[in-house]
Amino acid sequence: MNARKAWTRTLGTAIAAGALAWAAVAAGQPSAAPTSEPVAETGPGYAVEDYNYPNADKILAEQGFLLKRGDGHILLADCASETNLLRFLARDRADVCFKVTGATGFLTLELASVHGVRTSDAGNTHLEMTAENDRVEYDIPAKTWEGVGESVDGREHVLVEIRVTK
Repeated sequence: MNARKAWTRTLGTAIAAGALAWAAVAAGQPSAAPTSEPVAETGPGYAVEDYNYPNADKILAEQGFLLKRGDGHILLADCASETNLLRFLARDRADVCFKVTGATGFLTLELASVHGVRTSDAGNTHLEMTAENDRVEYDIPAKTWEGVGESVDGREHVLVEIRVTK
């Protein structure tokens, strides 16, 4: 009978301990419904591409021309870095070169006194220039040296847009 008493006592202790544990867990639960907050208020912000050319102010201060906006596929490059670059000749300044990194690309800019261009093998190049309130456009095939702007009509031209397509 001693074994039966020990078993009953152990069972009673286990039931009492379980009831106490359940009561403690139930007492810790809030009586109101849980609240939630929107993720947008606490989550990270969104990156929004504005297509502005990075470091444009620094390039303007150091090199004297303005790079405005682009899709990231026409990038300013050192003319000595490689041979397959889009190269612009402008009066009173060193050549200005761009690397084309995609099948298509666009860049808006202000580069004064442009008179020549050497296109890369990246594709056909469309240029838009201004001269005395006139807008002039050129379509130049890949791998071509061509006179544009001042060398064509003698007026000072500002290169304002480059588009490359394959």
